[in-house]
Amino acid sequence: MSTKLYVGNLPYETTESDLQTLFEAAGQVSTVNIVRDRATGQARGFAFVEMQDVEGARRAIAELDRHQYGGRNL
Repeated sequence: MSTKLYVGNLPYETTESDLQTLFEAAGQVSTVNIVRDRATGQARGFAFVEMQDVEGARRAIAELDRHQYGGRNL
């Protein structure tokens, strides 16, 4: 199982720091990458979060799948 997780349906104002804090509840986070429009720099509403280990990735999926965040279900 990969430790890199796709996180979709994010509010556009979400920051890397916000996601780091949210996912740290499930385990150690290695990297957070919010995908942005190249021309405008505007967030595109999804990101990739890489967890330190498989157990943290599994825990994040179990705890945060369909989690209500910023008025949206992740």
